[in-house]
Amino acid sequence: MSVEKHKKKTTAKNNHSKRAAQLGLLAAAALILGWVEHILPVNGAVPGIKLGLSNSAVVFALYTMGGVNALLLVLVKVVLSALLFGGFSGFLYSLLGGLSSLAVMFALYKLPCFSPTGISAAGGAAHIFAQLLTGVVLTETARLWVLLPPLMAAGTLTGALTGFLVCLVAKRLPRGLAEGIPLG
Repeated sequence: MSVEKHKKKTTAKNNHSKRAAQLGLLAAAALILGWVEHILPVNGAVPGIKLGLSNSAVVFALYTMGGVNALLLVLVKVVLSALLFGGFSGFLYSLLGGLSSLAVMFALYKLPCFSPTGISAAGGAAHIFAQLLTGVVLTETARLWVLLPPLMAAGTLTGALTGFLVCLVAKRLPRGLAEGIPLG
């Protein structure tokens, strides 16, 4: 093998290892933030409202590592969170909410008119809508739609907060770690 081919192969292995390590760290951060939310629930007028802090890891991954890696992170986060904090129904709600949220954020994140805060707000709204739709379908209770306005408002607001926090953290990270996140 030539020296040039060996260098390319070594660089590809290092990039793969770096990406795996980054995903592992983001998954750990998402699980820790999810655990904090699990033990400190938000008491509100509408049941089920959470801050969604663990989704900040997904927003960070989307901007710094791309859609495929963000999807992997969503799947790891959903499976491990279900094993640690909930059961099958929690898994289903989280999976459908997380995939819907990521699909909306992925569709918007390359558009220059959206900041991470705006994209995360849209993702929060999509997450809520998918979870409420799941609840309506699973329980066959159309009356749950009355919760849509307050839940969408909460999801949009907490999503915006999550995106804002991603920008705050990114500004404080060493140069290169948050490359890809627009901070302006």
